[in-house]
Amino acid sequence: MLPELRVLYFEDLAVGMSETLSKTISSSDVVGFAEITGDRNPIHLSEHFAARTPFGTRIAHGLYTAGLISAVLGTRLPGPGAVYISQSLNFRAPVRIGDTVDVTVEVAELVPERRRARLKCICSVGGETVLDGEALVKVPTKAEADPLAARAPKG
Repeated sequence: MLPELRVLYFEDLAVGMSETLSKTISSSDVVGFAEITGDRNPIHLSEHFAARTPFGTRIAHGLYTAGLISAVLGTRLPGPGAVYISQSLNFRAPVRIGDTVDVTVEVAELVPERRRARLKCICSVGGETVLDGEALVKVPTKAEADPLAARAPKG
């Protein structure tokens, strides 16, 4: 199921605002990510291979988990029109098939002169952080997103 879209413009943002998305990781998600990216590492695809690793079972690609951050940025906070500038990632623990990942994005800083938002990003499973980092995104103003509406007479 795709997240509901919510459009926020730069002037709508405030430090401390946050959004969370939850996603239960399925085997088909991991197989699909492997197909799209070409990363067919057997730790993600072969239960037999993964059983011999320290994880004991298949794990999701780290960048699949990170991709869930992109889902929040592109659909909820800030939402459509936001453009990624950078993302730092710290992988803290594995995500296994069947885990529910809670992705929380919080506005940490706003840079008005450049219309940038620095966002704290945390992915957790059962309250344990599995990935964290920061994103920097460019967020359009309402006038940039809809120039005709910005020039329309008020009232």
